[in-house]
Amino acid sequence: MERTVSAHLECDVTEPIDLVLSVAVAEGPTRRDESLSVTLGGKAIEVTEIVDDHGSRLHVADAVSVGALVVDYTAVVTSLAPTVEVRPVDLVRYLRPSRYCESDKLSAVAHAEFAGLSGGQLLSAVSSWVGTRLGYVPGSSRPIDGAVATLLARQGVCRDFAHLVVAFLRACDVPARLASVYAPGLAPMDFHAVAEAYVDGRWSILDATCLAPRSTMVRIATGRDAADTAFMTSNRGQVTVTSMSVVAYTDEPLAAEDLFDLTQLR
Repeated sequence: MERTVSAHLECDVTEPIDLVLSVAVAEGPTRRDESLSVTLGGKAIEVTEIVDDHGSRLHVADAVSVGALVVDYTAVVTSLAPTVEVRPVDLVRYLRPSRYCESDKLSAVAHAEFAGLSGGQLLSAVSSWVGTRLGYVPGSSRPIDGAVATLLARQGVCRDFAHLVVAFLRACDVPARLASVYAPGLAPMDFHAVAEAYVDGRWSILDATCLAPRSTMVRIATGRDAADTAFMTSNRGQVTVTSMSVVAYTDEPLAAEDLFDLTQLR
């Protein structure tokens, strides 16, 4: 099975920025016909690739001047990513509370709702709880909202669902993290965010939105929460995204989704 992915961003830079992009497919699977183009005012600008944790590929450009910034990325993913050995430090890092996953503040709720559950049963229960108690409402959350704000609002978008899943699992002593992905079948199409939980010696995907089959998702970036996986970051200056389109599809029919299956992101 081949998975074709692409992203197109148009932005207005009004003050020079230090640009960080996270739109490229992560290291691991075989890719062909991959290209990344970044232009400012119609002229190509140089970007440097930096590899972050778990093969996340960041592309950075320093001191971008003002003007119309356009990003185009495309790739054909021709294989699954190999299973990567889990590092002991990951099982420590992804149990800790983080900026958008305040597991310490949600400990009492998590233990009350999921008492006595473990393993796959716990993962299914947490994903189902979040998926049935939150409304998926585009534009309903702010970039600064974390899991606690999402729980109180009872609505959000994919990153909010994933943050709450991650926070609940960490509160139940299960290492959990966030992954940004390309998701064939997602509607409306966009960058997507899912949770990953470490159970029975491997990382399994949890997508409480149930908006796309997990088996065909393609990893972009992985980290503690959205602070580590945003598709674009500007560390100074001012930039506004004015237009964005994301495409992801496969050359085979999408498989039926078994919500109780422990699926790996490959």
